[in-house]
Amino acid sequence: MTDKLGRMDHFEVLHAELLQMQQEHRDLDDAIEALHERVSPDILLLQRLKRKKLLLKDKIQRLEDDILPDIIA
Repeated sequence: MTDKLGRMDHFEVLHAELLQMQQEHRDLDDAIEALHERVSPDILLLQRLKRKKLLLKDKIQRLEDDILPDIIA
């Protein structure tokens, strides 16, 4: 929720950050796919994009863990 001054609360900030990271992850996936379709892809760039995508996935997981409370079963 936002306060009287229109500021977002901590949860909203985390959620917005999560959405941004998820979009960036999809964009990296598209870029990797486009590189794979080239006749002679830039292997070094492909490796860098894959590494960045993996690091971003880890950040997304940590952020999701922060947003969603643990459920003890």
